[in-house]
Amino acid sequence: MSADLIAGFISGAALIIAIGAQNAFVLRQGIRREHVLPIVLVCASADALLIAAGVTGLGALIESVPLVLIVARYGGAAFLLGYAMTAARRAMQGQRLAVDANAGVSLGCAMATCLTFTFLNPHVYLDTVILLGSLASQRDDSGRWAFGGGAAGASFVWFFALGFGAQRLGPLFGNRLAWRVLDTLIALIMSGLAVVLLLG
Repeated sequence: MSADLIAGFISGAALIIAIGAQNAFVLRQGIRREHVLPIVLVCASADALLIAAGVTGLGALIESVPLVLIVARYGGAAFLLGYAMTAARRAMQGQRLAVDANAGVSLGCAMATCLTFTFLNPHVYLDTVILLGSLASQRDDSGRWAFGGGAAGASFVWFFALGFGAQRLGPLFGNRLAWRVLDTLIALIMSGLAVVLLLG
């Protein structure tokens, strides 16, 4: 069982620790020190919910309906390419983060944005429900849930580390060059993920 837990943690971490729309949002809010705890709780809990859905077999059900996978593949690729273009445009403009206590967003607005990045990104379903669900289904009942628990644990560790660890990066991201590098990396990674999705 401990081997399944560790395998789940490693698999979950490998999928979660990637610069994407959700992670970039958490990073930005962490640097601003704005609504960090509720945001990381929502992100990690949403992942845990989707992982549980995959462990219970929803991923296999989705895979049995080819149209769902086709829509998820091309919709996910379009989403990722759109975000890649947005990040590339930001990189060319050379933004910098100005942490202004008077320019923040409300908790409700932050939660709505967080939920949008979480549930309107088709890639999250491919990772959590289908891929992790498929990996979990190769184990017996107890091993399957241990694997899912490990993957969910990785999500909690990652989002808490990202959200609260980002606070130390405030001075760095006051520099335009730092944001240009980050946005360039985001654009490249998102484009690469879109290509992977299109190639199946």
